[in-house]
Amino acid sequence: MKTINPIVSPWKSSMTARERFNRQMHFQPVDRCFNMEFGYWEENFTEWDIFRDNNICNNDEADIFFSFDKIKSIGGATFMHPAFESRIVEEREDVNVIMNGDGLLAEVPKKGDGSSIPHYLKSSIVTPEDWKRCKEEKFRLDDPARKLDIEKLKKAHPDDRDYPLGVNAGSMIGRIRDVLTFEGLAYAICDYPDMVEDMVETTCQLVEYSLDQLLPHFKFDYACGWEDICFKNGPIVTPDFFEYIIMPRYKRINKKLKAHGIDIWYTDCDGDVRPILKYFLEGGINCLFPFEVMGCAHPGELLDKYQGELRIMGGFDKIQLGNGRESIKKYMESLAPYVERGGYIPFCDHRCPPNVTTADYLYYLELKQNMFGMESTIYKHK
Repeated sequence: MKTINPIVSPWKSSMTARERFNRQMHFQPVDRCFNMEFGYWEENFTEWDIFRDNNICNNDEADIFFSFDKIKSIGGATFMHPAFESRIVEEREDVNVIMNGDGLLAEVPKKGDGSSIPHYLKSSIVTPEDWKRCKEEKFRLDDPARKLDIEKLKKAHPDDRDYPLGVNAGSMIGRIRDVLTFEGLAYAICDYPDMVEDMVETTCQLVEYSLDQLLPHFKFDYACGWEDICFKNGPIVTPDFFEYIIMPRYKRINKKLKAHGIDIWYTDCDGDVRPILKYFLEGGINCLFPFEVMGCAHPGELLDKYQGELRIMGGFDKIQLGNGRESIKKYMESLAPYVERGGYIPFCDHRCPPNVTTADYLYYLELKQNMFGMESTIYKHK
């Protein structure tokens, strides 16, 4: 096993990470703020000297390197399985036409840094006939890969663990967007609404099957999901679609979660979530992660509007993180009232980009500890 020597010491604590997470997410007094980050661009691991010099190659290793509080999640195969075979379909002068695991034909540059967005040409699912064939092959409930090894998972995550453990509650529409493409989903909702609803219903059943296996055997601290369906101008589906097609499935999932004591459920959705936030909340999703600021708002705006109901994890504007120490300090200070109130854990509002200097990033981590660690003014009186 690879040995990782942390560059900083863990924050002082009088609670376990599990106790701290649960209390902070329920607006209760804690010893200090939960300390975590969402991770880094791939380029950071080659461009940042502190990663290169210490052979830190991925986000899991970085979590240990920076001594962050431990947080984990588990789940089953809740979407397409098996994936499409990834392969080169055609070689052109400067690009390859590939088939990716979602069944999309895409153009990708032959030369590049690997971070550019592919130019998608066509989805494997366009018509109801395409969906029927794909559903029969890749969305089977009786697929053996959907059967979980519960005993193995219990050994890995015992009930007496000291860290929070989440259960994956899947994606009702974000992954469907992936296989249809942005444009394909927009057309399909108009041209084949029954097909899209059947895709949502099928996905919901796969999530329910996974939850039915997991929930009786673990004392989960939260649920998590992924719905990356918003951009700077709002959601890529209409609020009405979200209310009548997506939210009822959330309610079914939430009923299962609540029956097993899970009342914190976050979803990863970038962009401006405000037009559909009330449907998230009504459906049971009460926490946003990692809450992109530029595409939406300062986290305080929504935490004030939905005080006591909404939680946020993330929301430290990556633009301010890259603007130098004065901007970092000013923005961190704007978050202090919400950290003090509870229900909010501050960290970079997506993967930290490589334009942030290592010196400024270490300053950011130190400032966060000074303001929200055990020795901070905020937590001395709690």
